[in-house]
Amino acid sequence: MASAGPVCGPISSFSRVQILHLVQSRSDRTIGELCEATGLHANTVREHLQRLIDGGYVIAQVERRATRGRPRTLYSAATGTPGASSPVAREKAKAAAVRGDIMRRVVPSAASDLGPAADYQLDALIEHLEESGFEPVVDDARLTVDLSPCPHAAARPEDRPVLCQVHLSLMQGVLAEAGGPLTAECVRGELSECTVQLKNTVQLGDVRGVRHGMA
Repeated sequence: MASAGPVCGPISSFSRVQILHLVQSRSDRTIGELCEATGLHANTVREHLQRLIDGGYVIAQVERRATRGRPRTLYSAATGTPGASSPVAREKAKAAAVRGDIMRRVVPSAASDLGPAADYQLDALIEHLEESGFEPVVDDARLTVDLSPCPHAAARPEDRPVLCQVHLSLMQGVLAEAGGPLTAECVRGELSECTVQLKNTVQLGDVRGVRHGMA
């Protein structure tokens, strides 16, 4: 089996993974809360958050308060849902769709039978996964995305559940931001095997979740 590639993008640092996990588990996190939970210095947390905001994975909002005092900045995961949508993620999804359309005009067979909305979701998901260090291979008939070998196969066993959950939430956010019928279900697997199983919420087929090499 080929060796796993380098880990890139939003999950390239486990400290960043911890911060993502915290904002995914509860919205409106403060710098103080994130520092306390991770043990990281405030400047380090701010640096990670800025990279996540720049990537379209976290959104920042100024606290609304009725009392005196400087309002705090609150951080939440960009889930692609109303009120939690990142303008960066929206632009990335649009750009991925444009590139996907160009490819499908040049190679018509590259279009799936799932419809344009699902194709645009796959465009965004593939670019996200490539940015994160994966080499995705899509089977649109089976609704699978093969990511083997998993770049996180060598992660510490105790870190894998958090890595899996963060990665799943990121994929769900990318698919939601692109808009369409596809969702990612769950993450499980063994060793370095990594296969994402998608669900088509319009065509209610028998879909069995997601296999991933970090569970």
